[in-house]
Amino acid sequence: MPSGTVEVFVKPIRLGIIGCGNVLSAYRASIDKLRLRGEVEVVLVCGRETQRESARAELGPHRFTANAHEVLRASDIDVVLILTSMNQHAALARAALEAGKHVLVEKPMATTLEDATALVDLANRSRAHLMCAPFTILSPTFQTMARRIRNGDIGKPCSARARYGWAGPWWSEWFYKPGGGCLFDLGVYCITSLTGLLGPVRRVMAMTGVAIPEREIQGKKIRVEAEDNAQVLLDFDESAFAVVTSGFTMQQYRTPALEVYGTTGTIQMLGDDWDPDGYELWQNSAGAWQLFKETTPDWHWTDGLRHLIECIRSNSRPLVTPEHARHVLEIMLKAQQSGREGRALAVESTFDLLVFDSAAGSEPAHLMHDRSREHKASGHGKETS
Repeated sequence: MPSGTVEVFVKPIRLGIIGCGNVLSAYRASIDKLRLRGEVEVVLVCGRETQRESARAELGPHRFTANAHEVLRASDIDVVLILTSMNQHAALARAALEAGKHVLVEKPMATTLEDATALVDLANRSRAHLMCAPFTILSPTFQTMARRIRNGDIGKPCSARARYGWAGPWWSEWFYKPGGGCLFDLGVYCITSLTGLLGPVRRVMAMTGVAIPEREIQGKKIRVEAEDNAQVLLDFDESAFAVVTSGFTMQQYRTPALEVYGTTGTIQMLGDDWDPDGYELWQNSAGAWQLFKETTPDWHWTDGLRHLIECIRSNSRPLVTPEHARHVLEIMLKAQQSGREGRALAVESTFDLLVFDSAAGSEPAHLMHDRSREHKASGHGKETS
């Protein structure tokens, strides 16, 4: 798209995809929905030659190439979807923006702060959109929780907790090599969600390390070099703190994904922030836990693609901004550095906190749990004689 022009799309927006690994299968449902509505058309897909047939089975008829530059140079592509390994994200996103194409890049947007800043600057000069995963702030449950917090439903937020982890990938080595690691792959969701709710982080301190030094990847033993275990402490200023627990070290869990503790209440997301299952709200004034069931159970973590297409068609600014993604990346990089050096580090970047309208957040609870008895029994709440 030439600089300085705005294109209005009536025909399907033409999609080029770079990367045919596991993540492509996750995006298939979103692509299919958009294609059935006549909003997108898959034109050109790039992957390894051995992935040609599987890509065709996933996406139907399209042109295929093993050369990413063919996607970047193609004149009949409007949006480039980048689903490669992490260390390729920045270079491909930069080249796509320079070619005048809209870009959706999987997380993280880059693996160095210099590359991320260059991408933000380029996106701000471009008429094209740069959308960076993850897209947790797009979920209706997240947005309702954000409204509740900003409406003062739990008072002033003082503390928060977020968690995401599992046993770890077995299909590719790069997750465990420099440029990979549990923070870039998993912790990025928690940090995006917490900053989306509470705003920019001012300072970070962390403990990170390799808990399982050897992994088996497709039958081959490898040495783990990137962190697979992390505890990250975030300082949001005004004595508001949060902790992120993440790692390729968790077999199972049953606790809420995300909790925010305020001066008059608590709100917590059920499920994972990338797959929410409703939320619970405690307010001192009510004296009971209120359970709000998930209102959009089919919401998917690839929703950024739908949002990007919608923004292109309406010529509107995406809710997901590259400035937010850069801030999250700096937090992760500083956490890694803090883990090595054992000290707190200042976070210099910032972003504009998204403001949601206040219309929502007053929906009735689907179920009320009066846990006052167990609350007292646990030694919390009102004093007992």
